[in-house]
Amino acid sequence: RPTQAVCVPAIHLHVTAATMQVSQKDFQKAQEQLKLLKKDPGNETKLKLYALFKQATEGPCNAPKPGMLDFVKKAKWDAWNSLGNLSQDDARKKYADLVSSLVSAESASQEKEASPEEGRHDGYETLIVTTKNNITKIMFNRPDRKNAINHQMYREIIKALEEAGKNDSTIAVITGNGDYYSSGNDLNNFTNVQPGEMEKMAKDGAVLLKEFVGHFIDFPKPLIAVVNGPAIGICVTVLGLCDLVYASDRATFHSPFSQLGQSPEGCSSYLFPKIMGLAKASEMLLFNKKLTAAEACAQGLVTEVFPDSSFQKEVWARLEAFASLPKNSLAVSKQLLRSMEKEKLHAVNSRECEVLTERWLSDECVNAIVSFFQKKSKL
Repeated sequence: RPTQAVCVPAIHLHVTAATMQVSQKDFQKAQEQLKLLKKDPGNETKLKLYALFKQATEGPCNAPKPGMLDFVKKAKWDAWNSLGNLSQDDARKKYADLVSSLVSAESASQEKEASPEEGRHDGYETLIVTTKNNITKIMFNRPDRKNAINHQMYREIIKALEEAGKNDSTIAVITGNGDYYSSGNDLNNFTNVQPGEMEKMAKDGAVLLKEFVGHFIDFPKPLIAVVNGPAIGICVTVLGLCDLVYASDRATFHSPFSQLGQSPEGCSSYLFPKIMGLAKASEMLLFNKKLTAAEACAQGLVTEVFPDSSFQKEVWARLEAFASLPKNSLAVSKQLLRSMEKEKLHAVNSRECEVLTERWLSDECVNAIVSFFQKKSKL
């Protein structure tokens, strides 16, 4: 009996040491793999990786809490602190598993991209742009980031709209790759900014946004949004500038401006009250109400809703029929519909961007974004 009592712990210690050695080896391998990733995994994932790395190497959070306005360091501290007493072994394993999932996702994406789609346009990293059957399709292509729109994506959408407006296609279609249509502004646009650069960031951001929305206002052909999933922020507000909006029944529409200390854009402050009435527009733009696809359709923001199971098939059959219509007739008719409003829309766009510049520089906006990241890091 005494011999058995000694043997059991000895076996247990041997197994634990071996497991720890494997865990450490996987952890080191994961660190090397992370350096080889070509795509930015996104702010939320980077926070998780940072927290797990610190927990794995130093144990539970032991750093002083950063100041409220240092929201990048504060988000990192919150992410690390949220791991509590997670053991270093478990943190190493979770870190390695997360990196492995990122590597697998990127490999699958690269395999998919290795087979170029027919009619695909070159020169895009955040979009897939194709022209086929007289339709130019502009597809948001950051599915790992829920198609969040960063600065590069803004510029690429502007470029794609310019090309689509000049090429031989009859109509242009905007949609999303993956489960989301778009989660709106990538909040990395705001977090990777030094305090002394805030004013420049706000002014440059407003110039880019004004140009972006201006391209929707001036687009010369029928522009159709195919909303395949949840839509948030700027990608909701510019729907009012599209000629048709088709939505899957799993799509939702959310513009949480006041929640983030910001204000409406995309001409929504003018168009949404015209489309859905002042009370319903206020509910959405002031009080952050999220609409279902059926509600958005009932209020006039969405043209028609389709069952998700048949969404792509039904919508694209209809779009191909539209694309066979006389191209010049469609373009001229669109210009007549838009001409009376165009000057007003540009004026609204300018004013919205001025107000947003002020909002981005306000303490209220900064604190709202800090609060948003705090909540995200605790999920």
